[in-house]
Amino acid sequence: MITRTVSKNPRTTRGDLVNDLQRAGTKVTKATISNTLRCQGLKSCSARCVPLLKPVHVQACLKFAREHLDDPEEDWENVIWSDETKIELFGKNSTCRVWRRKNAELHPKNTIPTVKHGGGNIMLWGCFSAKGPGRLIRVNESMNGAMYREILSENLLPSARALKMKRGWVFQHDNDPKHTARATKEWLRKKHFKVLEWPSQSPDLNPIENLWMELKIRVAQRQPQNITALEEIFMEEWAKIPATVCENLVKTYRKRLTSVIANKGYITKY
Repeated sequence: MITRTVSKNPRTTRGDLVNDLQRAGTKVTKATISNTLRCQGLKSCSARCVPLLKPVHVQACLKFAREHLDDPEEDWENVIWSDETKIELFGKNSTCRVWRRKNAELHPKNTIPTVKHGGGNIMLWGCFSAKGPGRLIRVNESMNGAMYREILSENLLPSARALKMKRGWVFQHDNDPKHTARATKEWLRKKHFKVLEWPSQSPDLNPIENLWMELKIRVAQRQPQNITALEEIFMEEWAKIPATVCENLVKTYRKRLTSVIANKGYITKY
């Protein structure tokens, strides 16, 4: 009964199980429950925070992965990947725990859905390609479409030149309303930028997410104590990213697509 209950609802607590069993006429301790579940390969872990995915998002991610699975590596090397991220000065850890088996941390029942950019103190925009990191800038105000186009105007093309992108390079950004606004699309068209068609709510498909995570870990280790230090350290660590790290993220892109397909469009280890 214990294993069946937590398999059905991983957020069941040991206290819940004690009460359920007591109502059924069986008296057990929390320690006994822990030992029983451990013997079944289950342990209490913090639930992972993942983007909230609706069925339409899952199907769009799966469609993208299948359509691009056989694209040559050279195509991905000619993409400039971009994104915005918000950074908290002092992050908070989730207190929700679930019972799960080894390697099952990304199963939908074992995660906590979140909305992208759920909070933070500073916002950054950055880009990179297989040849290395492009520009990283801080966005000092609430970003709107006009500001986003200004950021692209001042940073996208200079990044492409610095990275020595080949003719016909492709720009990737997600489906944030500022990115998909009519004025932004028209601006990109007039600049003759090729834009990669992108499914919504698909951070697993964007390798820049891996750079953000690596950067946040490095910055956290340096323990910035104020916003000014947070920005400075982020810029310093971004500049230290080896080109080989960026190259490897792109070289393994087919594995990323394969993983999305294997997981039927849901969140993967990426």
